Amino acid sequence: MLFKSSKKSRIDYSNFDLGKETLLDLYKSMLKPRMVEEKMLILLRQGKISKWFSGIGQEAISIGVTKALNEDEYILPMHRNLGVFTSRNIPLSRLFAQWQGKASGFTKGRDRSFHFGTQEYKIVGMISHLGPQLGVADGIALANKIRKEKKVTAVFTGEGGTSEGDFHEALNIAAVWDLPVLFCIENNGYGLSTPTAEQYKCKDLADRGPGYGMDAHIIDGNNILEVYAKVSEIARDIRENPRPVLLEFKTFRMRGHEEASGTKYVPENLMKEWEEKDPLENFQKFLKFENILSSNQEKEFRAEISSEINEGLDIAFTENLVNFNEIEELNDVYKEFEYQVVEENLEIENVRFIDAISDALKQSLLKHENLVFMGQDIAEYGGAFKITESFLEKFGKDRIRNTPICESAIIGAAMGLSINGMKAMVEMQFGDFVSTGFNPIVNYLAKVNYRWNQNADVVIRMPCGGGVGAGPFHSQTNEAWFLKTPGLKVVYPAFPYDAKGLLNTAFNDPNPVLFFEHKALYRSIRQDVPKDYFTIPFGKASLIKKGNDISIITYGAGVHWALETIAQLNLENVDLIDLRSLQPLDIQSIIDSVNKTGKAIILTEDSLMGSFASEIAAIINENCFEKLDAPVFRVGSMETPIPFAANLEKNYLPKSRFKERLEELMQY
Repeated sequence: MLFKSSKKSRIDYSNFDLGKETLLDLYKSMLKPRMVEEKMLILLRQGKISKWFSGIGQEAISIGVTKALNEDEYILPMHRNLGVFTSRNIPLSRLFAQWQGKASGFTKGRDRSFHFGTQEYKIVGMISHLGPQLGVADGIALANKIRKEKKVTAVFTGEGGTSEGDFHEALNIAAVWDLPVLFCIENNGYGLSTPTAEQYKCKDLADRGPGYGMDAHIIDGNNILEVYAKVSEIARDIRENPRPVLLEFKTFRMRGHEEASGTKYVPENLMKEWEEKDPLENFQKFLKFENILSSNQEKEFRAEISSEINEGLDIAFTENLVNFNEIEELNDVYKEFEYQVVEENLEIENVRFIDAISDALKQSLLKHENLVFMGQDIAEYGGAFKITESFLEKFGKDRIRNTPICESAIIGAAMGLSINGMKAMVEMQFGDFVSTGFNPIVNYLAKVNYRWNQNADVVIRMPCGGGVGAGPFHSQTNEAWFLKTPGLKVVYPAFPYDAKGLLNTAFNDPNPVLFFEHKALYRSIRQDVPKDYFTIPFGKASLIKKGNDISIITYGAGVHWALETIAQLNLENVDLIDLRSLQPLDIQSIIDSVNKTGKAIILTEDSLMGSFASEIAAIINENCFEKLDAPVFRVGSMETPIPFAANLEKNYLPKSRFKERLEELMQY
């Protein structure tokens, strides 16, 4: 039915052809989060919840977008999108338990407010860094597109979040790949206290859409009918014709960024102007003016919602405080992975390090039909090191994807693929470039399983290391950046055999794995390697040489430097341990070796301050102190960036210093 605009409403609801049942459902759906919020503000003052980000005044956006989508389509909301959760009919008792840090919430008390996701309701919550979820939406939509599912993904951000690099990267990827994503900007006038005039220069954020090559629309975010009708129309269209669309919802938040911040920075006349545009009150007046909503119905709605709120609070309040269980806390950092041995076959071939990696990639693509590779120049060109040469012809563009230069959003997209039931590999063209994707690795991939039981089935390949004259930005070995972060696995092979077996395992493991590949080893090291598929377990070091005098502990190129030095010094009675896997770490092999020899030297290509060598030294000191006959020696690169010129690089790297220190330890 079509309506005339009510003079009692400050919002124009005319020209929207919607039935009475839909109108009442939209109103009731807006009323529910408003009433929940009003209750939460009371509980906040009573100290029964710790923090609250209010969405009062913005309900029409959350409700309209959610109602326009199908229940099996993912939504990625933010702080002020309570209506997304209530419209998906999540039991209020679980939401209240989440906000109180109770076990029956969605994060077992490990995260707060809306920092959670739930596969049951197809909602993926934000993290405080805001931007990464935009790339995650790309990955979810990519999975749908690859499977030819006619689905839309909606992701929210605020006008402040559009200043982040992740916003640009995610929109650019979605446009280039024609991904069916609704990028929903809630422009509420302020990023905390910073007004839009200090956030961006363009007149409207929707103006950015054409620059990315996508449609963009400005929608009255306080008009529930405009939001619902326009988003429904756009969603229907892009399900049939996949592409991203940028939506800017003009709205205002009537309370502070969070309750403690207040609203004193907002001019009084501006606050009053937007109060008169309250989406709930105006829609209520309109429905009553059109004789669609009666006073009795209004009372019934309120009574029903109030009863649901009170019942949910009773359940949440009576639940005990979350219990600390050390084993459960530690176990939930990673998704459980049952390693399955795939024995090596008898047919072998002598291959280079780089060939072993390429073989593992091919065989894992054949084994896992839901595995997608992403990286700069990995398709037609075959990658910077030609590791994926000819992959495009064999596996197709859906699975071998060139990416724009946007590491952060691509890693986010890998996370989205995992959320939507696929596996992902991201190739860093050089491991150094991972710094531009650091945030989603350490704050999203690493923490997601611990936070809400969602694994990140992602492998990130890291060509790394010096000795190739590539200078400060193409030669770093930066494994220590990630070993500090619980939730990541870090693998660093030194031989072709290990590289192939461990990389195959990485693709089987449902957890995020950073796989370091030393560039200097790519074409310089050969070995007999089984031709067919096989696996090697993580967390098990390789004892390359056995002896009783000294324990040499290293990994990556350090293994080969150690072998050369041992040969030069004619040492026959040493333990040489190639760690292979740094997280998980084979601590027992280290302890057993050092307890046997009484002397330990650790060789790393990294500089020593904050290096993994320092951590191993601490492990030895704590576990082997009484058996030590000498201090634990560490040898690493100089405390400078890695230089370019050959002579400078040679002296930067620790190979020659290792020989001196090893001789010193022998004489101790």
